[in-house]
Amino acid sequence: MRDLIESLPQQIVDHPDEVEVRELLKPGSVTYEIYVAEEDTGKVIGKGGRIINALRTVAKAAAVREGQRVFVELIA
Repeated sequence: MRDLIESLPQQIVDHPDEVEVRELLKPGSVTYEIYVAEEDTGKVIGKGGRIINALRTVAKAAAVREGQRVFVELIA
């Protein structure tokens, strides 16, 4: 799951080597914090939040298979 969440933003940013994903485990859920370069924040958010919302949807769909709740946050 972490590889999926990390690889998608790397495809759209100008500085893919600066993309970092941290996994925070909580009982019954996992939170993924995505860190990107400051100038790439807008690209990951997308127009009207479409890109980050699509990333959250993909993560939640993958988490259903594992029976977990997943949250994805973009940290600028």
